[in-house]
Amino acid sequence: MRFFSDNAAPACPEVMAALHDANRLETAYDGDSYSARLDDAFSELFETRVTALWVATGTAANSLALAALCPPHGSIVCHRDAHIQNDECGAPEFYTHGAKLVLAEGPGAKVNVETVEAALATIRADVHQVQPHALSITNATEYGLVYTPAEVAALGRLCKERGLGFHMDGARFANAVARLGCAPADLTWRAGLDALSFGFVKNGGMSAEALIFFGDAQVQATLYRRKRAGHLLSKGRFLAAQILAMLEDDVWLRNARSANESAGKLAAAAGERLVTAVEANEIFLKATAEEVASLRAQGFDFYDWGPGEARLVTSWDSEPDHVDALAAAIRAL
Repeated sequence: MRFFSDNAAPACPEVMAALHDANRLETAYDGDSYSARLDDAFSELFETRVTALWVATGTAANSLALAALCPPHGSIVCHRDAHIQNDECGAPEFYTHGAKLVLAEGPGAKVNVETVEAALATIRADVHQVQPHALSITNATEYGLVYTPAEVAALGRLCKERGLGFHMDGARFANAVARLGCAPADLTWRAGLDALSFGFVKNGGMSAEALIFFGDAQVQATLYRRKRAGHLLSKGRFLAAQILAMLEDDVWLRNARSANESAGKLAAAAGERLVTAVEANEIFLKATAEEVASLRAQGFDFYDWGPGEARLVTSWDSEPDHVDALAAAIRAL
């Protein structure tokens, strides 16, 4: 019974059908009819004109976005537990050709205006230190917490005041929107965002993520960066087709709601064992080594998260019987 990672979930039926439909003669790279529809599809979703580029991984989406917003001699403020800091093997620094990550604090891997300003205060305004050029946040965060539109807007105003680009790692953006019930626009460009890495793989996609720009300034250079980084796939229509299939009829939102609902059932069972609130599809649980072993012995697969903690992740396809069984097992600890 799998609660290890939503990365391991199957591709949803709509994606598989779209891949079959796209398996025909078409123009190569990003000149195909599927890729040509992405800008319009995302512009409708976000209620403003955007540019949408497909890439194969979230790491590439994040790193290309940050390369667009920060020069090699600059710095990017992010949380100490951000994925770009801890789980991307230096890819942001590689893609930006050397930009530095400046680490901010905050519970649940969330930053706010005060913690970002505290991080900025450590940087002297002289040529001997890398100057800040961007802020990157994750929604939902690495601890499954969600930034509200008001929280993002407050950070957006700070970025505007300080002349910083504003990026969101949205590997679980769908889960955040599903939790909040807000318009995607309210969580992005209306709140001051410049670029969004919109995750699809964790939410039922196979191999496609979207990089969204809410402005034209950095798009042209990013097209060249994507090619240079090896992410201009020759059969890019298969990536575009996946994304379009998940946008149609709000499959992306339906899948995220399903994952969130399953997580909510586990959160209710966990009670005081919760390390943080459960606001998306990740549950962080306090459990002893013996309790962890007991859950695994019953057939549950999940991730150890440091001493005395476990991480459980639900997916769009989490089976209700498995969720109920794990909830009962947690209550019985």
